[in-house]
Amino acid sequence: MRDISLLMASVLTTGQTTVPELPEELPEQQLNTQQELRQNQEIIVAPSAEIAPPEFSDSDNTFQFTYDEKLPESTSNIKFKDSVTQILPATQPLKSENPMSQVTPVSELDDVSPNHWAFPALQSLASRHNCAIAYSNGTFAGERVINRYQFAAGIDACLQKINELITNKGTDAIDQQDLIILQRLQNEFRAELNQLQERIISLEERTSELKANQFSPTTRLFGQAITSLQGSNKNEVDLFPRDGIPERTAQTNLTFANSMQLTLATSFTGRDLLLTGLYAGNLGSSASSLFTNMGRLGFESDTDNDVFVNDLSYRFPISDNLGVVVGAAGVNPINTFRGINPLEGSGEGAISAFAQRNPILAIGSGTGGVGFDWQINQDISLQAVYSAQFPSFAADKNVGGLFGGRHTTGVQLTVAPSNNIDIGLNYLYSHSNDGLLATGIGDAQLTSPFAPTTGFDTQAVGATIAWRINPNLQLGGWGGWTFSNPEDIQGRVETNNWAVFAAFPNLGQQGNLGGILIGQPPKITSSSLPDGFNFPNFSDNGISGGRNATSLHVEMFYRAQLNQNLALTPGFFVVFNPDHNQSNDPLIVGALRATFRF
Repeated sequence: MRDISLLMASVLTTGQTTVPELPEELPEQQLNTQQELRQNQEIIVAPSAEIAPPEFSDSDNTFQFTYDEKLPESTSNIKFKDSVTQILPATQPLKSENPMSQVTPVSELDDVSPNHWAFPALQSLASRHNCAIAYSNGTFAGERVINRYQFAAGIDACLQKINELITNKGTDAIDQQDLIILQRLQNEFRAELNQLQERIISLEERTSELKANQFSPTTRLFGQAITSLQGSNKNEVDLFPRDGIPERTAQTNLTFANSMQLTLATSFTGRDLLLTGLYAGNLGSSASSLFTNMGRLGFESDTDNDVFVNDLSYRFPISDNLGVVVGAAGVNPINTFRGINPLEGSGEGAISAFAQRNPILAIGSGTGGVGFDWQINQDISLQAVYSAQFPSFAADKNVGGLFGGRHTTGVQLTVAPSNNIDIGLNYLYSHSNDGLLATGIGDAQLTSPFAPTTGFDTQAVGATIAWRINPNLQLGGWGGWTFSNPEDIQGRVETNNWAVFAAFPNLGQQGNLGGILIGQPPKITSSSLPDGFNFPNFSDNGISGGRNATSLHVEMFYRAQLNQNLALTPGFFVVFNPDHNQSNDPLIVGALRATFRF
């Protein structure tokens, strides 16, 4: 991560987050409680959508935003080196009546050899008036054979030069013999001179048309479209973990779904970047059907194919090593911190939501706020962010507003002790008025659904490490811990999660990626709230204590890069003891994802 540029590495490699949705929790969906009603109200405030948009990678390049140089012209895995490259849309072919279609091709023109009388004539004019330009070095010399069209271009250059001299100094500035020679050359090459003028007029017209119809001289468009097949096995679920007897059967149908992400990247100065993200899709969360959120996919996007804005943020430099990001959407820890996990990516990475990144980075489900990225030295950088979940909601400070409702402050220290090791150290503070961590994975609910709503202040710490052993093998892992203290009652709730992974870049051929991940989704290890409030034992009078069992997530996937724009990714994952309940049958989820990039 030594060469990762400010603010851009994580934004364009992980994509933007979506309009937030409160994570589905089994008791809330099954029991008509006050907590469920509160969730429904907030979902109305911000329509539900769960998607992790594209990382905008290109097979050849890397799109990276830098502050110490102007943005050059290529895009890539995502390094944005030239945001001001003009985007010229395709235009219709020129009509047959276009003057260019009547011009004789250069290849069909007769040559003019040094023995032709016109050759030394024009050469003498060029030497006296420094006017004829026929070769790439700006001279007209030597004994080279050229075609008549090239020769006419030299005559035209002398015509313009001599006309300029006559206009400025009068006819006395030109020798009469030179005027006679020039007149003779005009007569000899009249047809070629006329064709040259027609070409110039046609090119000017085409240039004007392209300028009038281009999308924008400062904006580039990146797109990702996903179509996917997914489904799960049928398993028995112990919904009320008190007697160890399953009461429900969980299963999802085989579905065929889609999602689309469009991102406009605009630069006004060459060193700034305005991101505008639009997305739509119809793949919803499987939590209500599986009675757990541990089967969720990393590319969910349930907007009923309506279009939503999931990024509207502006990034600009304060100095060569300090950049700032501010926005009403798309500003949160995920998009501001530099990514470490090589398996991350909704369109080209792991297929599950859990395998995308350390879940503590999603705490608070923030959308809008402000952040910065500071490159302290070659090996160390610091990112920080403040983000609110519903920054535009003004009706109730307990639900939304820039400093109301759920909000999160976080920092990440990114360290590269060597060229092949990246480490990210995280600290986050989050306030919630409803007892939800809002990570959407594992134990994201802190209190029993039967308990009165209470607010929590949560502190989270975590670390992620990736080790590039060689270009075709990377190993790594992460760990995360949260500590939540209630506002109105005594006690504390603690969770942890972990994962280890192996990435196999270029497996089989260049551009492919294989991945294996094993980990534990977030789990409440300790809950010491008053009786009736503790979530792990909500069906047993909410007595204190942590989860009695541990879920284990095992995932494998393989991304086959079929061409520069299309990747096909089959994958599956198994969750043993889903919902941290040993009475639940193993959950198996499979998916086949096709990702189109343009």
